[in-house]
Amino acid sequence: QVQLVESGGGLVQPGASLRLSCTISGHTFSFHAMGWFRQAAGKEREFVAGITWRGGRATFADSAKGRFTISRDNAENAVYLQMNSLRPEDTAVYYCAADEGLPFPRGGTTPDEYDIWGQGTQVTVSS
Repeated sequence: QVQLVESGGGLVQPGASLRLSCTISGHTFSFHAMGWFRQAAGKEREFVAGITWRGGRATFADSAKGRFTISRDNAENAVYLQMNSLRPEDTAVYYCAADEGLPFPRGGTTPDEYDIWGQGTQVTVSS
């Protein structure tokens, strides 16, 4: 059974950086894509960034472009979200998600295109 575990969240000041990690346990041979989503209090879960598992093609929400980068390490079964120039509006629980690629690949920008989710890690940006 595949499991995702996020880490790296915390409390930081505006302008600071954080690197979130998502460790994958289990088989990833069929994976199509990985995504990072976030959910602020009282709001819906929203797409932040995604990356295809084999090709490494990345996509970003407009709010993340120019500040966040996403990367994956296939050998280590891990995905990372580097967040720079953090703002108070980035405060949320951040979730890692996997599109297993079965029966067909999706891995887009909506939560229902992903099959497996981590438990989330809290990111708070406040002075």
